[in-house]
Amino acid sequence: MLSYNVAALLRSVPGTSRTYPVTVESLPIAEDLQLAGPLEGEVKLSRTGRSILAHGRLQTAVAEHCSRCLTPVAAPITVEIDEEALPLLDIDSGQPLDTSGEPDALRLDEHHELDLATAVREAISLAEPIAPLCRPDCRGLCLICGADQNEDPAHRHPDDDIDPRLAGLAALRDQLER
Repeated sequence: MLSYNVAALLRSVPGTSRTYPVTVESLPIAEDLQLAGPLEGEVKLSRTGRSILAHGRLQTAVAEHCSRCLTPVAAPITVEIDEEALPLLDIDSGQPLDTSGEPDALRLDEHHELDLATAVREAISLAEPIAPLCRPDCRGLCLICGADQNEDPAHRHPDDDIDPRLAGLAALRDQLER
């Protein structure tokens, strides 16, 4: 659950905080990005004089493909969120507050609910690994035939397939492997 009723916290003195555990089994992130495991961690909500500060540290894994061999991989990620949420309504009078000064600020809804789902989605999208690997020593795919070189480390092609400009390097490779 990433939505919290903060009405009681808004009535508290500044400095008051509450910590909530987070366990979310699924959360749609984007069309091309899916979670590969549950989202877990905790969120701490703190009252300031004018708002609610939300700080969270969350862990999950995203479904990716290895950037070298294209095998499916669950890339673990940890995200931290720090958001300030301003109320739409005065907690005591119920009157709307002026929001024109900060139109892009995260807002509590009219029921004093803080929804952190969008902030978490954005944090996960930004933490997505650029080039995930199935393992640090992944050998990748053969540039000639596309075979997975992790499954067959001795995979080779005849030397006549080698560009003549690289023949010297092929000879050096053969000498170093002896």
